[in-house]
Amino acid sequence: MGDLRRRIRAMVVVAFLVAVAGASPARAEPLAIGRPAPEFSLPGTDGKTYRLDDFAEADILVVVFTCNHCPTAQAYEDRIKQLVVDYHDKGVAVVAISPNDPLAVRLDELGYSDVGDSLEDMKIRAAREKFNFPYLYDGDDQKVSRAFGCLATPHVFVFDRRRALRFAGRIDDSAKPDRVKSHDTRNAIEALLAGKPVPVATTKVFGCSVKWADKRDSVATALQRWAKEEVTLEPIDKQGVRALIENDTERLRLINVWATSCGPCLVELPELVTMHRMYRRRDFELVTISADPPDRKEQALKALQREHASCTNYLWSSGDEYALIEAVDPSWSGPLPYTLLVAPGGKVLYRKQGEFDPLEVRQAIVDHLGRVYP
Repeated sequence: MGDLRRRIRAMVVVAFLVAVAGASPARAEPLAIGRPAPEFSLPGTDGKTYRLDDFAEADILVVVFTCNHCPTAQAYEDRIKQLVVDYHDKGVAVVAISPNDPLAVRLDELGYSDVGDSLEDMKIRAAREKFNFPYLYDGDDQKVSRAFGCLATPHVFVFDRRRALRFAGRIDDSAKPDRVKSHDTRNAIEALLAGKPVPVATTKVFGCSVKWADKRDSVATALQRWAKEEVTLEPIDKQGVRALIENDTERLRLINVWATSCGPCLVELPELVTMHRMYRRRDFELVTISADPPDRKEQALKALQREHASCTNYLWSSGDEYALIEAVDPSWSGPLPYTLLVAPGGKVLYRKQGEFDPLEVRQAIVDHLGRVYP
């Protein structure tokens, strides 16, 4: 999600342009059973462009609409990979398409992910999760997703040898594997392989709604609302810092020590605000500690206000930098910024002296909080 901050800064302008241009084209109903597969030409995470004809040799084509950020979609990734393993040698091709406009995804909708839904973020997820199927991006104009009538992620469309639609709906009836009773996509594939009618041709789908382009204005509205939240800066002493580190709460705590005189600190402050907005609906909190002298409180507060840092913010009260170092982490040698990710009970899950890698921090956060619904 390296371009996330640039996308956010452009959001208000984009929302204005969307309002001027009007809403996105009307969304079609889901493709009807028996209809031909829509043509497509979409970029994949492997750098290739894929077209419908590229799968011409397959007896059955399975098109799965899915995405990075949706926890329901994430819950099905292993099952999609298993479909490839189980049916590749039987003439079944599987291709996944992300229908979402990445500029239409609010930060607070990314609480179960460490990346967004841009093509670059898709490349990160595809590589990390070792996807064994083409993963294609339709977020720029969403024409393919509208042609299929995709409703949610995940949403499956299964086509026969003539590329007529024979099944449209869910992968199975529960995001939790141990609760699955009806393997709908597998049942459709098995029926087609056997030359039989699909027993259940359509089902409802459950998952995150598609993020169509006309939702961009809601993203800008959210940014404007967050910008109005109060930003405060309170003093903290050694005892208070130690309590933060001990973390006698049920919340994962990200602690960042910074100062207005530290250039890298100011560079990464917007990334911290982004994480605050992404994960604060879960058991997570961001705490910043300014190492500025007490007489620079006003300057520190203004720096926080510029970034709309409405998280919990403290100012080291004594002015003794070395006492702050010992209070935060005796293993810290002193350079700013300094970042700790502390689990409930005080276990340090991540520590970084100097600028952090935002993706690395987000991965550590989501690894602890969980990537799918509990």
